[in-house]
Amino acid sequence: MRTARFGMTVVFFLIGAIGLYMGLGQYLTQPILSWTLPLKGEVIAIDAGHGGVDPGAVAADGSVEKDVTLKVAWKLRDMLTQAGAHVVMIRDDDRDLAPEGMKGYSRRKSQDLKERATIVREGDAGLLISLHCNAVTDDTATGAMTLYNGEHEESKVLATEVQEAFRETLGVYRKVIRRDDIFVLKRADKPGALVELGFMSNPGEAAQLREDSHQELLALSVYKGIVSYYAHVKQR
Repeated sequence: MRTARFGMTVVFFLIGAIGLYMGLGQYLTQPILSWTLPLKGEVIAIDAGHGGVDPGAVAADGSVEKDVTLKVAWKLRDMLTQAGAHVVMIRDDDRDLAPEGMKGYSRRKSQDLKERATIVREGDAGLLISLHCNAVTDDTATGAMTLYNGEHEESKVLATEVQEAFRETLGVYRKVIRRDDIFVLKRADKPGALVELGFMSNPGEAAQLREDSHQELLALSVYKGIVSYYAHVKQR
């Protein structure tokens, strides 16, 4: 009995050793999907709209656009970084980019926009995502939308992929909009898109825009759109 039991132990040991060897070999030679970095080497600029003296759109409950865009920008930055991208944050706190001490709201606003565009145009970023929130007189208007400058062919591809991700993630059905007059997109002179995350003028959506979980879904949608964009561009 002892001999038989010993023999069975040896057999199971050998089977286990062979299995471990084959599994280890596969582990070392097969790509690990969780380790892939789809955006490795890409430099992406995130422009959180408004900031500082410029609150952007203000909802009926007092919440402001500049806070929403910054929070979504932080979440998007983390997702892009985890995917291997280097992220350039045009602003990462509550401020505008006009020189300290410059007087006058309109002057500060104008200089702020120029600085944002210059950072992208003269930097290493190959892509620009500008985050904003909408506001119109119709308080029933709702849904994220994506705009692009037609001077760069790739910008329409990016906008389309981001809008498709909004459809998949949040059920938002909208067409992308070409706008060649948006200052930051035009002057940045890089492929990019301006993303309107939702309507501050809609009380229900304004409340959603303040929610962390909704901000996470918005960031995820933009992230998915960016990954799909690079997949398309690299296939050309």
